[in-house]
Amino acid sequence: MALEVGTCVEGKVTGITKFGAFVELEGGQTGMVHISEVAPTYVKEIRDHVTENQQVKVKILNIGEDGKISLSIKKAMDPPARTNRSTPRHMSPGRPGGFEWQPTRTESSNFEEMMSRFKQTSDEKMLDLKRSLDGKHGGFSRSRKS
Repeated sequence: MALEVGTCVEGKVTGITKFGAFVELEGGQTGMVHISEVAPTYVKEIRDHVTENQQVKVKILNIGEDGKISLSIKKAMDPPARTNRSTPRHMSPGRPGGFEWQPTRTESSNFEEMMSRFKQTSDEKMLDLKRSLDGKHGGFSRSRKS
């Protein structure tokens, strides 16, 4: 069966990389699902969403002239059921998935807890940045001759 852009097909995950997952389709052809097309939410680690040898439903996004096949798992999913609620002011109906961009606040969180979490996250990010920059300074070491 010939593959066509826009159709949904079943496939088996044959490989996982940090940037996507490879899926074997009908007829032995292989396509790739980019990390941004794995789930409708942010994906940090692909292995949290798919595993090797897992059967997945994918939508064919593109077939390049070179034969590369771009796939999407999230676009092959059934759309969520719509409700009759009006769209909140901070949500635009044109935003993908209608996700809230503002984090929801829980009643149990107080200011001190939020600041503590913010500081911890900030410190972790600064440490990661410092580690990544430490190896990039210099290029050669100075040695003194006696």
